[in-house]
Amino acid sequence: MGDEDSRAELEAAIVKLDRAVAALRAEYGNTLGTRRLASDVRRLADDLEELGDPAPGHYASRQAELEEIPDVPYDPSMWADAEDEGFGAPDRHAP
Repeated sequence: MGDEDSRAELEAAIVKLDRAVAALRAEYGNTLGTRRLASDVRRLADDLEELGDPAPGHYASRQAELEEIPDVPYDPSMWADAEDEGFGAPDRHAP
């Protein structure tokens, strides 16, 4: 899906939201909730308009590959000579 397609889909969704909010306003009246919904839809439309054209050379981000970390215990020698941070020296005890 290209930029034009996704932008057109979003514009169509905003128009549909605007109609739905207008229908709710007719049913519920000019309440705080319907005014806030209408304001949200206007803000979405304004934000989309402010986007403008994509920056030159900008490519859609790709999903980063997840690195699987095995669920096995670490080698205990890796922790040799390490202190347990937060517990202090091994000969002292927490209060």
